[in-house]
Amino acid sequence: MEKLNTDSETAAPRGRRTWRDIDLRAVAPFAALALLLLVGAFVNPNFIGLTNLANVATRSAFIAIIAVGATFVISSGDLDLSVGSMVAFVASLMILFMNSGAIADPTLTLVAAMALAVVIGAMCGLANGLITTLGRIEPFIATLGTMGIYRGLTTWLSQGGAITLKSPEIQAHYRPVYFGSVLGLPVPILIILIVTAIAAFVLYRTRYGRHVVAVGSSRDVARYSGIAVDRVRTIAFVIQGLCVAIAVLLYVPRLGSTSATTGMLWELQAITAVVVGGTALKGGAGRVWGTICGAFILELVGNIMLLSNFISEYLIGAIQGSIIIIAMLVQRSLVRKP
Repeated sequence: MEKLNTDSETAAPRGRRTWRDIDLRAVAPFAALALLLLVGAFVNPNFIGLTNLANVATRSAFIAIIAVGATFVISSGDLDLSVGSMVAFVASLMILFMNSGAIADPTLTLVAAMALAVVIGAMCGLANGLITTLGRIEPFIATLGTMGIYRGLTTWLSQGGAITLKSPEIQAHYRPVYFGSVLGLPVPILIILIVTAIAAFVLYRTRYGRHVVAVGSSRDVARYSGIAVDRVRTIAFVIQGLCVAIAVLLYVPRLGSTSATTGMLWELQAITAVVVGGTALKGGAGRVWGTICGAFILELVGNIMLLSNFISEYLIGAIQGSIIIIAMLVQRSLVRKP
């Protein structure tokens, strides 16, 4: 009896979790966000106000939603550089459809246009996935090629100018999608939460999510385990396309127009948000909520630059490039820790 008690006493500490068991890569983005909020409050007292923070979160919606899709692609060991030009292409086709007058009723026109955008986004993602998997082309090269294709098609559709939504009635029906609120919560923030919750469930609680992580960790091991590697990777690109389409649904009512420059460098921002959020760029680990935190951090950095006189707002691209390098260095240092 005494032996049993002794064994239970020695076994108890083994099950007890300590601070060393905490995944620092998962915690780091939220710690950085908290530090950034403190810095912003110090720079400008108005920064920490609910109105400003809500505006920041609303403006981050496009990159945040696209970055959720990028989390799946990067977790599976791939990369998509075409998301920015895909935004411009999908938005152009969506507006052209609404301007065509194919459907007389404004509400039905809007619903059909939104469904069309979702289908086109999914098809663009599918094209990227099939070129990468069936074509056996490195995703960097494949999506670099489709980036040029989507951007070129957008330039052709717009004839080098802008494509603007013409119908005032459709504009009136569409504006609440971006500028409206539900129970005091801006619609873009609500969409972010819904998309992220669904993505987190898929990545963490479904067999497909486990397959994504397995494929990103080692494709050979995943293939020997009976996982359809190419299918998993292709679906990840389709998810990316769907997230791009959702971002377009929020983007179009904001400005009511698009051009060949729409979405320029959004791929850099999306990848930065994913990496800052703690997802390994080499694949094998995905953190959806961390990605949203990373997107919010990027927008907060820009907001602080606007509210302060320390750094020119024209250096935002340089700052974002520096952030992704620092995030990679931090990730490597945390991995090396025992």
